[in-house]
Order: sequence, then C-alpha cells, then structure tokens
Amino acid sequence: MRRVATLYSSSVGKKIAMALSGVILFGFVLLHMLGNLKAFEGREAMDSYAEFLRAVGTPVVPEYGVLWAVRLLLLVALGVHGTAAYQLWRQSRKARTQGYRKSRSQTFGYASRTMRWGGVIVLAFVIYHLLHMTTGTVHPDFEYGSVYDNLVIGFQSIPVTAFYLVAVGALSVHLHHGLWSVFATLGNQNPRLDRIRRPAAAAISIGLFVGYAIVPLAVLLGVLTLG
Repeated sequence: MRRVATLYSSSVGKKIAMALSGVILFGFVLLHMLGNLKAFEGREAMDSYAEFLRAVGTPVVPEYGVLWAVRLLLLVALGVHGTAAYQLWRQSRKARTQGYRKSRSQTFGYASRTMRWGGVIVLAFVIYHLLHMTTGTVHPDFEYGSVYDNLVIGFQSIPVTAFYLVAVGALSVHLHHGLWSVFATLGNQNPRLDRIRRPAAAAISIGLFVGYAIVPLAVLLGVLTLG
C-alpha cells in the first residue's frame, strides 16, 4: 500500500490511476449502450435483460448482490478518475509559467478544456439519469421493473432527450481524448499503434454516440412505442 501511495503522489501515478479507472468506466459505457439497444428487441426482451442483471449470481449471492458490487466498483472508479483529474489539473496550474502557457496552450488547451467541462457535464447527467431511470425520482410515470416503458415514456420529453444527447456528445468527446491518450499513459508507445490510435479513438467514440443517441431519437420518431 505504501508503494501505491508513493506512486500515486507523483503525476505519473495519478495519470495511471486515471487511465485504469477510465478503462473500467469505458467498459461500463460500452456494455450499458449494448443493453440500451435491447429496446429494439421489444418490451419483453429489455425487461428480461434488466431482470437478469438484478438476479445474476443467484442463488450463490443474494439478488442484486452482483449488481450492487458492480455499482460500487463504478463509484470507486468514478471517484478515482475525478479526483486524479482534479489533482493533475491543480498541479498543472501551479507548475505553469506564462511562457509555458503560451507555448503549450495551442496544442493542449482545447483538449484539456473539453476533458474538464465534458467531465462536469457527464457527471451532472449521470446523477440526473440515475434519478430519472433508476430510482424514478424525477420520472413522473416511473414504474419499478418496467424498464422498457420507463425508457419510452422518459424519452418522449424533448427537453430530456435534448439533455441526453448533449451529455452523450460530451461523453463522446471526453472518450475520444481519453482513449487515444490511455495508451501513452500506460506505456504503449509502439509507432504502428500511434498511427492508428487517433482514428480508432474517433471511430469508437462516434460509434458510442450513435449507439446511445439512436434510442431516444427512435422514441421521438415513433419507432419505439408503448404499443
């Protein structure tokens, strides 16, 4: 633990922590998108998938046991990711001189700004999305267990869908920068991979945006209905 703490105290350690936690969060984002696409298979398929997630691991572990373990892992990963990002930002501000700011801002300023603000937007959306689709706190017609119906009714609201699309767009930009930088952070400097990591990151982030955006748009266009 002392070695881990010593490593984390350095900027390299914080970047590694940010990269590893980011990989965990990316895995969730990908799987969650695939789960959302179950909506195109209909109410029964999506509700059955949600029930499977709640019951996975039973009877070895209690119902919801694995689901809550995953939620806690994601919460820890999110905390590590956000904390490391904030601390790196603070270190960068303290170390930055006027000359450094001028020479580096053109190269990294846009990326760093989009990463920071994208992270804030995504965090705000995650909180709202949980209150909307998981607990039903801000969903006026929420019915526990009716995942498909909750999704369709929720995305019939244009303001909700607009916020969702903005957040997914911010997430995609955030992932684009994060995906191509994680290889360098974790020490993968293969020149062949360097040539493809940016276009690969762009393709993955665009694919995720489309995969997330297509569900609420299908609701607004009447492709996904309660009928």
